Amino acid sequence: SACAAGTVKVWDVVSGEETVTLKRPARVVDWINCVAFSPDGKRVAGGSWAHGVVSVWDVASGRELLVCPGYTRCVAFSPDGKRLAGSSGGPFVRVWDATSGEETLRLKGSIKEVKSVAFSPDGKRLVTTGNDTVTVWDVADALRRASAGQK
Repeated sequence: SACAAGTVKVWDVVSGEETVTLKRPARVVDWINCVAFSPDGKRVAGGSWAHGVVSVWDVASGRELLVCPGYTRCVAFSPDGKRLAGSSGGPFVRVWDATSGEETLRLKGSIKEVKSVAFSPDGKRLVTTGNDTVTVWDVADALRRASAGQK
């Protein structure tokens, strides 16, 4: 779960007990409004719309591994855990290298606002959704492959 105090809490779903609290550095206290586990469960990404970054933590140590610049309302890891996608709720989607934090791709998704992102199971496509459209992108060449909804 994410919270306004700039923390992400990991819970044991069987016992209901909190197992880990992941915190932004003391220099930054900010809302974290979206979270995603890496496919191997070893990292958690938490996005902040207010402060404009995505933090990636190591779950075992609680250490912040990476900070990717970008206002983010939604975030998703690729199936291989090598990429991270997020959107600010505006029309753009950013894709970062999940190891270096380097922005590798920027897509203009929905005309109004992208509210969610998801990778296909093979990681070759990225789906963006918003109030007005659903778009499927080819991640290798950043080309729009399909789109449905209002334009």
